[in-house]
Amino acid sequence: MSEIQKNLIAGEWQAGEGDIENRNPSDLSDLVGRFAQASSDQLDATLAQARVAQREWAAYGMERKQAVLNAIGTELMARAEELGTLLSREEGKPLAEGKGEVYRAGQFFTYYAAECLRQLGENADSVREGVEVDIRREPVGTVAIISPWNFPTATASWKIAPALCYGNAVVWKPANLTPASAVALTEIISRQDIPKGLFSLVMGAGRSVGQRLVESPEIDAISFTGSVPVGKGIAAAAIANLTKVQMEMGSKNALAVMDDADLDLAVMLALGGAFGGTGQKCTASSRLVVHAAIHDAFVEKLVAGAKAMKVGHALEAGTQMGPVVSEQQLAENLSYVQIGLSEGAELACGGERLEMPHDGFYMSPGVFLNTTNDMRINREEMFAPLTSVIKVGSYDEALAVVNDTRLGLTSGIVTRSLARATHFRRNARTGVVTVNLPTAGTDYHVPFGGRGDSSYGPREQGKAAAEFYTTVKTAYISAGPV
Repeated sequence: MSEIQKNLIAGEWQAGEGDIENRNPSDLSDLVGRFAQASSDQLDATLAQARVAQREWAAYGMERKQAVLNAIGTELMARAEELGTLLSREEGKPLAEGKGEVYRAGQFFTYYAAECLRQLGENADSVREGVEVDIRREPVGTVAIISPWNFPTATASWKIAPALCYGNAVVWKPANLTPASAVALTEIISRQDIPKGLFSLVMGAGRSVGQRLVESPEIDAISFTGSVPVGKGIAAAAIANLTKVQMEMGSKNALAVMDDADLDLAVMLALGGAFGGTGQKCTASSRLVVHAAIHDAFVEKLVAGAKAMKVGHALEAGTQMGPVVSEQQLAENLSYVQIGLSEGAELACGGERLEMPHDGFYMSPGVFLNTTNDMRINREEMFAPLTSVIKVGSYDEALAVVNDTRLGLTSGIVTRSLARATHFRRNARTGVVTVNLPTAGTDYHVPFGGRGDSSYGPREQGKAAAEFYTTVKTAYISAGPV
């Protein structure tokens, strides 16, 4: 029996009211570990200590905070191979992606380490004689961070790093599917020069620990990444306490391929965008909107490329696509295959469970053809290695299809026309737009977020994060006569 990995409660590593088993989706015989589940009493204790610790942390000097964040980021980058292997082992993404994710997480911390020294305010003259105005940002308080399993280290880090940078305490509830990565990151943070209880890890079920967390009046802000239904539930719970919320939710991203596109580039972008991370990305290219003039040639190369992809164990050399994260996710993916077929779509390849040397949740990358934008497979986020081709007759029709969704996170266009690229960039109703690039893949120093049901609240990443993790104070000063 493996040792139970503990939660960090009010500055102390503690067992919980129970524990869960975590197994490798590439090989179910591989037990990653057992992980404690926090109790409601432990959550209450950590919230009380967080409020005390936050006041102490806010009083730290800028350089002291900067040193803490820089140390976290530097260690993550130095241990990218080790921690990336652990991430891939428990989540299922190919090792190169796991290592890259951990390294990127480190960059979030080093970026916000620098931001600790750039927190500049504003000043102005008042409309009243002899009065000056000082405007500055202060910490919002205690932040609840609820992060997903698909990027267990990176998504958590792009929330935790700015929260600490701007002087807040953090209570982190990670996804139960990827607890090992959460414990590893928490161990790094807990060793730093921070007040006891400033950072807490509370692993547990969303319906119990998560719900109690978002309903707590001790929480000043909630940053969440996950599904639309869960996000709406969090918002409904938070409004009772007027808690600040930031939510990144569903997506149905479209890549528009125009008749003047570089065909090989378009296929490469579509394959990477649709099947990278086993399609388990909020930025995945799940709708391929293709001009009729290039449609047949594009489809031929796309299907050939999907069939040629090597699906395998996340840690094996040459694996291009790992397993699905869990049995439940695999069942949902296969149900979408049946939904697509029942709607009249043609499954050109893939979409099947694979039998492999290791017992795991393997699925072949699937491509739907002859689809329309009103089909469920083109309206709902599948979070699967499945993509749909939608044939259009013009650029105008392509843009209309791209925008015909309630989920507006990312979109992209592949074209040689500067005029089309410019028009698309200005008229696509998504928070992120790409030109001759995948719909997946964003930088850490600029804002990230969507429109419609995809996002709610202030943007994440870059300097835009200050809008969520701080509150503005305006001071009026009268110095009096000389």
